[in-house]
Amino acid sequence: MIRLHLAAVLTGCFLDLCFGDPRWLWHPVCGIGSLISWLEKKLRNMFPKGEMGERRAGLWLVILVLLITGAVSGAILWTAYFLSPYAGFLIESIMCGQMMAWRSLREESMKVYKAFLNGDVEGARTAVSMIVGRDTKELPEEGITKAAVETVAENTSDGIIAPLLFMALFGGVGVFLYKAVNTMDSMVGYKNERYLWFGRAAARFDDICNFIPARLSAALMIGAGYVCQFFYGMRRVGNPYSGRNGLKIFKRDRFNHKSPNSAQTEAVCAGALQIQLAGNAYYFGKLYEKPTIGDVIRPVEYEDIPRANCLMTVTYVLGVIPVFLLFLIVF
Repeated sequence: MIRLHLAAVLTGCFLDLCFGDPRWLWHPVCGIGSLISWLEKKLRNMFPKGEMGERRAGLWLVILVLLITGAVSGAILWTAYFLSPYAGFLIESIMCGQMMAWRSLREESMKVYKAFLNGDVEGARTAVSMIVGRDTKELPEEGITKAAVETVAENTSDGIIAPLLFMALFGGVGVFLYKAVNTMDSMVGYKNERYLWFGRAAARFDDICNFIPARLSAALMIGAGYVCQFFYGMRRVGNPYSGRNGLKIFKRDRFNHKSPNSAQTEAVCAGALQIQLAGNAYYFGKLYEKPTIGDVIRPVEYEDIPRANCLMTVTYVLGVIPVFLLFLIVF
C-alpha cells in the first residue's frame, strides 16, 4: 500500500505537469467552494449577528467543511482500493494531480508575460487580475509585474509544496482536506466588514496548516536560487539570480507580512531575483499599507515573471526528489 500510495503521489505530480487543470474537467475545488458558499448562508441564518455569533458560525463552517470533504474523499478512495489496489492507485493519482497547481500557475502567470511581449499592457493588467486579489485597474507596468511575481512566489508554497507534503504524508484525503482549508481562507479569510469575525477561524486554521509547509517551501526555494544562479551563470552574462541574496532577504524580511506564512517564499524570491516586492496595495478600493520585501538592487522588469517561474519549478523538483527517493527505497 505504501508503494502504491507513493506511486500515486508521483503520478499525480506527473499528471499536473502534463495536463494541469483542463477547463473541460470538473475540479473538486469548485465543489468545495460551492459547499462553503452554501454553508455560509445556512450558518449565518442559524447564528445571531455580532462578533460572538459570527465567530461560532465561522468555526462551524471549518468543522463541517472538513468533515464533509474528508468523508466524501475518504469514501471514494476507500471504495476504489476496496474494489482493486490498481483502481485505488488510479483514483488517488487523479486526486493528487487535481490538487497540484504548478502547470495552471505557470500558464496563468505567463499570460501576463506574453501580453507584455506583445506590448499589450491592458491585456497584462487583465491577465494579472485573474490571479491576484488586489485591485489592478490602476496598476502600472511595474505593479503588474510585481503582482504576478508575488503570486508565483506565494503560491509555490500553498499551491505546490504544501499539497505535495500533505499528499505524501496523508494521501489523497489529506491533500483534499488541505485544499478545503486553503479554499476557505481564500473565500472568507478577509479582514473586511463581512468576514472580520466569520472568517477568523478559517484564516487561523490556514495559518496553522501552512506554518511548516511555508518554511519548507522557503528552504527549498533558497536551494532553487543557488541552482538557478549556477545554471544561468553557465550560459549568460549578467546573472539575475543570487542564492546568497535569497538567503539574506529571507532572514531579514520573512515576517514583513501580517500573515506568518505569506512572506516566507516571497522574501526568498525577492532576494534571489535581486528585486523589491510587496509594499502598499489597494484591495476593494481601500489602500493597505504594507512593508516592502527585498532591496532595489535592480529594477523590476517583466522578464522577472519567467524567472520567478523558473524558481518555482526548481523548487518543485527539489520537493519531489525526496518523495521519489522514498519510493525507490520501499519499491
